[in-house]
Amino acid sequence: MLTISDEVLESARISANELQQEIAVYLYSKNKLSFGQARKIAGLNVFQFQDLLCKNDIPIHYSIEELEEDYQTIQRSLNK
Repeated sequence: MLTISDEVLESARISANELQQEIAVYLYSKNKLSFGQARKIAGLNVFQFQDLLCKNDIPIHYSIEELEEDYQTIQRSLNK
């Protein structure tokens, strides 16, 4: 676990929550974390994290494989 003192946060003029979000966005943008992992670190729901990525000009990583998986999931749910 990483501990950052309040003094460091104050000198950086950033809250602990903002720092968590900055780290999550950075690691997501570098493909080090998945969307879900980064979202959890940021402490945000799906829509809030998407908004945060948009505000930071970070595109959402969505591969063809993920699209195909989503399509198959939708097809299975419609066929029930």
